[in-house]
Amino acid sequence: MDVTIYEVAKRAGVSIATVSRTLRGTGPVAAKTREKVLKAVEELNYTPSRLGVSLAEGRHAANGIVFPDLAGPYYTEVLLGYEEVASELGRSVVILSTKGRSNVGELVKDLAGRVDGMLIFGHAVPEPLVAELVRLGVRLVFISRDPLTGADTLRSENIASARALAAHLTGHGYERFAFLGAPLTSRDDVDERWQGVRHTLGGAIEAVDTGQYTVDRGFEAARTLLKGRNRPRAIICSDDEVALGALLAAEELGLEVPGDVAVTGWDDIMAARHARPALTTVRQPMRELGARAARALDELITGTRDVPKHLILTTELVIRSSCGHHPQEVRT
Repeated sequence: MDVTIYEVAKRAGVSIATVSRTLRGTGPVAAKTREKVLKAVEELNYTPSRLGVSLAEGRHAANGIVFPDLAGPYYTEVLLGYEEVASELGRSVVILSTKGRSNVGELVKDLAGRVDGMLIFGHAVPEPLVAELVRLGVRLVFISRDPLTGADTLRSENIASARALAAHLTGHGYERFAFLGAPLTSRDDVDERWQGVRHTLGGAIEAVDTGQYTVDRGFEAARTLLKGRNRPRAIICSDDEVALGALLAAEELGLEVPGDVAVTGWDDIMAARHARPALTTVRQPMRELGARAARALDELITGTRDVPKHLILTTELVIRSSCGHHPQEVRT
């Protein structure tokens, strides 16, 4: 394990800023203090890193955001909520998308050295690097992942709403179901949705990996399912974009929604309520996620608190016409 600037400072009995000034020659350091720092460096075999030195040099009035992908309304809504609060707090936002990047570790370390703290989505950053960032004292807030030591986490509730959605569908009398998404084992949001519906539906539901959460992938996966001999009576989608693709697939095949197949989504993006039929979905507070993340990171940066918080925001099942006919149709 690499030695950090914090360990050098502890061994020498000085601040990390003093270690930085000694090594870079950027400010006055007493001779005895300089000697203690250099001795600690030698004993620990410390090699300065840009990240460690940058962390020691003060504030940048900027936050970093690491996305797995910038495409789609979910990320847009979260970013809008974050940027609005960051602007109020006088902070700029530096964005990094990891999609298609082979040097994610280097890019994230470089970003960490240029900002006061970072918001990271889910598992966009490899776990060993997350552990290193925590060890270095980088202020971190994560969206859409389980709590971890040394960082704030925020996520929307998934399991209870997924169970409620599945129970509503069984109330329509459906018996064959498919889940379109990418059920994983990393306990991210989509996996929790899968776990929730499977808890209620058991063996009556099959999972179909779409690879990506896009309209095109939803269309392809749904078309294959709906052309099969034992097509599902209801398709539960991991998000609204996949669900919109499923609606298009049903239309292409001449199937009626919900008469021939019911379709549901997740997120409640604007297109969900304007689709025809309007899409039954689970509404999650996307902009609030971003806004809360910005305020949480500011609290960590300014020292308002130093104990991590782990928040779960409420979601809401929104019933529309794509899942079946209801005695009294209410559009929301």
